[in-house]
Amino acid sequence: MDFDNEKVDEAVLALLHLTSFNSDSGVRAWKGLDWSSLERLHEKGLISNPKSKSKSVVVSPDGAKLSEELFKKHFS
Repeated sequence: MDFDNEKVDEAVLALLHLTSFNSDSGVRAWKGLDWSSLERLHEKGLISNPKSKSKSVVVSPDGAKLSEELFKKHFS
């Protein structure tokens, strides 16, 4: 099935807001979503490298802001 990776990445970033929390290292989010999308979001500088033993990723300040905006856009 063909699909638009940009739209999928937007939805994944929006869902990261749903699972985000504040920590000593900044905003983090649980990474139990599509690995390909997480890798693309990492390449865009929106999240830390998902290829780690940690169960969460650090969301950059820009990523956290965009994540919240997209969550409100799609789910409010």
